[in-house]
Amino acid sequence: MRRSAALSGVAVTTVLALAACGGGGGAATTTGSGSSAKAAATGGTVHFLVKADFSHLDPARGWDGGVNNFFRLIYRGLTAFGAGPGAESTKIVPDLATDTGKPSDGAKTWTFTLKDDLFFEDGTPINSEAVKFGASRGFDPEAGIGSPYAKLLLDAPKDYKGPYLSGDLDTIETPDAKTIVFHLKKPFADFPSALAMANFTPFPKGTGAAAAFDTKPIASGPYKLASYQRGSSLKLVRNPQWKATTDTVRAAKPDAWEWTFGLDPATIDERMLAGQGADADAVGGTIQAATVARVQTPQLKARSLSGLNGCTTYMGLNTTKKPLDDVRVRQAINYAINKDTVVAGMGGTSLAAKGTSIQPPTVAGRVDYDPYPTDVEAARKLLAEAGQADGFTLTLDTRPDAKMSAVAVAIQEALKAVKIEVKINNIDTSTYYEVIGTPAQQHDAAVTGWCPDWASGATFLPPLFDGRNITDKGNANLAQINDKAINARIDEIAAMPDVTAANAAYGELDKQIMKLAPIVPLAYEKYVLVSGANIAGAYQSASFSGGIDLVSVGLAKPTK
Repeated sequence: MRRSAALSGVAVTTVLALAACGGGGGAATTTGSGSSAKAAATGGTVHFLVKADFSHLDPARGWDGGVNNFFRLIYRGLTAFGAGPGAESTKIVPDLATDTGKPSDGAKTWTFTLKDDLFFEDGTPINSEAVKFGASRGFDPEAGIGSPYAKLLLDAPKDYKGPYLSGDLDTIETPDAKTIVFHLKKPFADFPSALAMANFTPFPKGTGAAAAFDTKPIASGPYKLASYQRGSSLKLVRNPQWKATTDTVRAAKPDAWEWTFGLDPATIDERMLAGQGADADAVGGTIQAATVARVQTPQLKARSLSGLNGCTTYMGLNTTKKPLDDVRVRQAINYAINKDTVVAGMGGTSLAAKGTSIQPPTVAGRVDYDPYPTDVEAARKLLAEAGQADGFTLTLDTRPDAKMSAVAVAIQEALKAVKIEVKINNIDTSTYYEVIGTPAQQHDAAVTGWCPDWASGATFLPPLFDGRNITDKGNANLAQINDKAINARIDEIAAMPDVTAANAAYGELDKQIMKLAPIVPLAYEKYVLVSGANIAGAYQSASFSGGIDLVSVGLAKPTK
């Protein structure tokens, strides 16, 4: 997932919808079953009780844990994650395309053919030009602040700024209405997985300028926007132009979906545990730490899910800021942080595990190691060597969320021991990732997280640490590290034709990066989710942080 990471409280879909794929290295362990695992019937309305609104409805802009699964309901791409429990959801399957693509030129060129009878909600055909236009939107300096994969992979002139400013992108060919040919910067064997990312969503050519899709998206999936009150509510209804015969991914059982934003997390917990009235047809977010002990009755266990969400919560250290430009200072901060107090702040071991490496345990090829066990004396020694024995002050960006505030305080208290004063700067939840992803607005450090976008180590380390991809907006490399050795190794691994060997190499690259200490891995977050008694089809999906894939969710007994 994107920066979008696993920081719960963004929305219900933080648990249900993280962009990440938790598979590959082993799906997140999940417990719980009950009626939610039954197949959904057709009809009714599924409700969501959430704290914060979605970041963006435009898939080129939004790419965080609160929105990516939601996108699957209203948008389609050439490929998609499969629908099914566990490892089934890590498979890349055709969606708008007839297959997962045909590589040529050593996987540097990819050709796709569209299915028949594909239409947007307004009746406009989904053709090759729409696919090209949608993919090229990822280069726009204003709109393309979400997933970086279009910019990372597609061959394009250095000064290309998307279709609104620069026009057509010639390196995406459209020889006819149903054929699309992508030319990449370099060979990439896993390109079909990248195409499952939301920023490759097609749109009618020329649409979506000036953030139009944030208020009125053009649907290609089974549902379309019926109403949206920012910060208050959102409703989806069926898209009559969608044809089930063309879609093997989305069950589309409910008639409608309704989100209620702005609710207090404790209130959500109480409503979900009670499960009365319409709340029997509802899903909430991961429950609060104070509520976990109450989910022990057979009735609640039967409608709960729990496990690792497949993401890493971490603190990014801005290497362009003094004295954080000194590797010894960054290493000292890593040694000084007490991960046990961070886990306690996140609700204890039921809701988090101590973070050590950059990649979480669910990533393929991940190496289990701990380069910076808590050692205050080692931290003091490094600071003294760096000329910072008397300490300094840094500003830490975070969000006004109870869990993240607790993490920030744990960091603040730990760094006091080495004379580093931490000033906590709260940024509004709905704009948080956008702000910290803008280097001009970034402070010394930020609490955030990251989830792998599909079952490959390629989606974790390159987006966060390839210095050649630092951007003025939508920047994922919060450390702003630009190390030639790291960049070169990323290129070497990306060229490997064997994905398994590449994932193992990324595990070793994790160690190489952490020698430079650009971040502090804090925790691997867990989720405990309770759904309404009438929710069905809510099985664990390894591609969505071990949570629930919305495309299969519905009601056991729909009511009108």
